[in-house]
Amino acid sequence: MSRTTRKPRTKSRRTRSSRQGWLQGLARLALLASGLVLLIACVGLILSLPRLDAVVALAPTPTPTPTATKPMLRISPTPVFTPTPLPPLVALLAGHSGGDDPGAVCPDGLREVDITTDVTVRAKAILEARGYRVDILAEFDRRLDATKRDYAPHAFLAIHADSCVYYASGYKVARAAYSASPQEDDRLVRCVSSSYAAASQLPFHEGSITNDMKHYHGLMKIHPRAPGAIIELGFMGSDREVLVNQREQLALGIANGIERFLQGSPCK
Repeated sequence: MSRTTRKPRTKSRRTRSSRQGWLQGLARLALLASGLVLLIACVGLILSLPRLDAVVALAPTPTPTPTATKPMLRISPTPVFTPTPLPPLVALLAGHSGGDDPGAVCPDGLREVDITTDVTVRAKAILEARGYRVDILAEFDRRLDATKRDYAPHAFLAIHADSCVYYASGYKVARAAYSASPQEDDRLVRCVSSSYAAASQLPFHEGSITNDMKHYHGLMKIHPRAPGAIIELGFMGSDREVLVNQREQLALGIANGIERFLQGSPCK
C-alpha cells in the first residue's frame, strides 16, 4: 500500500507563532499608546482647570433678592429748653388796705389808706414797666404768715403815712429791730430813703421813728432773709400838699429806690 507524503508543520507553526507575536506586540504597543494618550489627556485636563480662587473670583456675586423693609422711624432729639429766670419780685404793702381800719384820718376826711393805696398802685406800675414783678399786699394779707414766714420777695416795703399834725414834717424809713440780714435791710433803707428824698423834696424826720415801725408786724411775717423796710410818706397835716398832689413823684421815688437796691447799689 502506498503512503501519502505529509508536508512538514514546522514552517506553518513558526509562521503562526511569528504572527501571534507580532499581534501581541502590536496590541501592547496600542495599549501603551492608549495609556500615553490617556495620560497626556489627563495632564492637559489638569493644566486646563482654573485655580479654585480664580473660579471663586470669577463667580458672579449673587444679587440679593430685594425684600420689603419698613421705613426707619427717625426720632428727633428732644430740644432742651432752659427756663428763663423770672425777674425779681417786689412786694409793696399798702398800709391799712383790705380792712376796716383806714389809718390816720384828717378833720376834712383825708384818709391814710387812700394815700397809701394810690401811691402803691403807681409805684407798682412804674416797676412793672421796668420789668419787675410786683405784688400789692393788703395790711393783713393772707400771704403773710408769722408762723411759716415762707413769703420771700426780693424786696419788701410797707407804705404808710404819718398822722394829721402840723408841728412836724418829713418822711422816715426803718427796718425791723431784729433782722436776720441787717446789712441788706440797712441797704434797702438807704436806697429807698435817698431816692424818696430826691423825688419828694421832703426832709428825713429821723426823730419820729418809733418802736411800732421797728416792730411792724409785716416785717415779722416775711421770710427772715427777705430784705424788708417800712416807710412813712410824710405827715398828713404839714405835708398835705405833697401827699395829695404829688403822688406820682412819691411813687417814682419809691420805685427808684427799690430798683437801685435790686441792682446792687450800696446807696451810701
